[in-house]
Amino acid sequence: MENLLYIAALIAAIAFAVLVVYLAMVLKAAQRTLNDVASTLEGLEKQMEGITTESTALLNKTNKLAEDINDKSQKLNTLVDGVKGIGESVKEFNNTIRSVSNKVTVVAEQNKETTAQAMNWGTVVMNLWKQRKNNKNV
Repeated sequence: MENLLYIAALIAAIAFAVLVVYLAMVLKAAQRTLNDVASTLEGLEKQMEGITTESTALLNKTNKLAEDINDKSQKLNTLVDGVKGIGESVKEFNNTIRSVSNKVTVVAEQNKETTAQAMNWGTVVMNLWKQRKNNKNV
């Protein structure tokens, strides 16, 4: 029976040795995998630094562009206000011309007869002047 105990101990030792060998192989494979993951993460970290730098530069350019657009918008508002003022001035000018035209029409209607007489007198004066001119030339 003692031999059986030695054989059982030997089998247990061999089983333990096989277990240790397989466990070592698994740990070695896990180590390689973790090393690959670490390398990948280092590369990713470098890429993220580049992305962060580019994102910061893009954000700064976007802020400058937004400020420029805001400034130009303010200037455009000033221009639109100026054009609005010009439009109002033209409208007032048109109203003034319309008012003067209406007044001239009213005065012309009131002085229709006087105007006709003035035209007749003007025609008579022109005819006399032409006759006098013709008489001098003869």
